[in-house]
Amino acid sequence: MEIKTEINIKASPNQVWKVLTDFNNYSNWNPFIKQIEGTLKVGEKLKAVIQAPESSAMTFKPTVMSYKENNEFSWLGHLLFKGIFDGLHKFELIDNQDGSTTLIQSEIFEGILVPLFKKQLRVNTKNGFHAMNEKLKELCE
Repeated sequence: MEIKTEINIKASPNQVWKVLTDFNNYSNWNPFIKQIEGTLKVGEKLKAVIQAPESSAMTFKPTVMSYKENNEFSWLGHLLFKGIFDGLHKFELIDNQDGSTTLIQSEIFEGILVPLFKKQLRVNTKNGFHAMNEKLKELCE
């Protein structure tokens, strides 16, 4: 199952990247990802606190899977252990060559518990993506 959102931001990829990767300030502005600790480097573990609208906060310890400065980063998290409930979360920045950037935020969910949470993921989690995207746009513009 995949959730995918996108938003156009009137700022350069570099400007968007600076806000998106400044994890120390997430608690000050991010309505969805409340906190991230760790180094954004492939293979490194992060600690992320995520709270979708109308949901309880959850703490994950995902592994950074990709990192391309001013372009993309992703992480893979697991609930308990691999195969139960896994999420590959990805942020992509597309340079529109007009001074604006398209942010694509997506997550692919896999595992035996995913069917039990489909409705919550499609509604609450997707709303969390949209809320974060809108706030990021506001900060960058």
